[in-house]
Amino acid sequence: MKKLFQTYKSDIISTYQLALPIIAGQLGIMLMGFADTVQVGRMNRGSVQALAASADANGILINIAIIGYICLQIVSPLVSKAQAENNYTECNRLLKANILVALLMSVFCCVVVVLIGLNIDILKQPAEIKIQTQEYLWIITISTIPAFIFSAIKSFTDGLGFAKLSMNITFSALILNLILNHCFINGTWIFPEWGLNGAGVATLISRTYMMSALAFFTFKTDIFKAYFQEKVSFKGLDRIVRSILKIGVPSGLQGFSEIAAFYGAVVMMGWISIEHKAAHLVAIGYVSMTYMAATGIAAAGGIRVGASLGEKSRIGIFRAGTTALVLSLVFMGFCAIVLLIFNVEFASYVKDERVIILAAELIIWGGFFQLFDGVQAVSLGILRGIQDVNVPTLITVFAYWGVGLPMSYILGFNYDLKHVGIWIGLTLALFASASLLSWRFYNKVKRISL
Repeated sequence: MKKLFQTYKSDIISTYQLALPIIAGQLGIMLMGFADTVQVGRMNRGSVQALAASADANGILINIAIIGYICLQIVSPLVSKAQAENNYTECNRLLKANILVALLMSVFCCVVVVLIGLNIDILKQPAEIKIQTQEYLWIITISTIPAFIFSAIKSFTDGLGFAKLSMNITFSALILNLILNHCFINGTWIFPEWGLNGAGVATLISRTYMMSALAFFTFKTDIFKAYFQEKVSFKGLDRIVRSILKIGVPSGLQGFSEIAAFYGAVVMMGWISIEHKAAHLVAIGYVSMTYMAATGIAAAGGIRVGASLGEKSRIGIFRAGTTALVLSLVFMGFCAIVLLIFNVEFASYVKDERVIILAAELIIWGGFFQLFDGVQAVSLGILRGIQDVNVPTLITVFAYWGVGLPMSYILGFNYDLKHVGIWIGLTLALFASASLLSWRFYNKVKRISL
């Protein structure tokens, strides 16, 4: 074991140093959503209804927006590969093309989400939260525009190894979001009491700040001046835009398969009771935070795999991918232990005793599927690093739609395990996805043409 560690020591250090600021940045973004959940859960009145409405609105939005977010992320390994080849102009082109993709994805996301929101009755959710869900949904949908542009620029800076820049901006935005939530949710000083909608407005303002700050540091300071020496206009970037979409859309559909399955769980919870729906949102908040950390490791692994691909090093690809998977297992294993031990304490911020009990039970199962979730997230990241997206997309569709959703329904309703049965189904989906995707990576590395 010691000899193995010495062999991979440099890979572990390199991946850790690259992943840490990305993880912190991803965690900061997720903490903004988690802060909304906590502060809404402690509203002076109507917290359970607001949590349930938030679960629906966020579920609808992220199901569509995830396609855009993941599509924009695939530029990081492409930038890393171009940098390894000392092609600074290509890095510039990738950035500009990714911004165009962000605008296209913003239009797509807003149109689809509005159409779903207007027809929300088809989900057969509690009628008393319909209006609240729709109002909040319209606000957070607008916020995807600055969020997508921020993600587009972040892929460029992360790919060049400047992940700390977006991390610092994200954490400053988190502080801003917390302050604005406090002002707008319950009403403080001169600010109105907007309840759940106040959390939406706070998110919109915070994301606009993130976009503006990262754009300023990227285009208006000397940090990245070397990459903009040769002028590149937005015209004539259609080739790169098509290339990003060719890899990014299938990658986004991978994320859609998973998020849609988890939103399917939200819908099923609503069939049981509004308390079960609120409990699911509480529990999934913790699981989502650890998942975002895993996607940070996945991004770092994908960047290092992409760099090794640019260097035409098969052993480099293998070692970069393996290191990312091992780091994910170690981190998610630690998170699983923490969730299992402190499940009740983590659920106790809600003011409803019934919701606390249900959420604590779900957090236990969240601890179990952490390991599989980490492996499948990292496997997808390193597969994107070698630009393998089509077969992984089919794998994720099978895992979540062929295994996860059917088993969630069967265990939850046919076997009457209710909320626990639904989450067991999700665990089985993650196990299937993790097993098949990790196998796919190692099989692909053996045969990849360099």
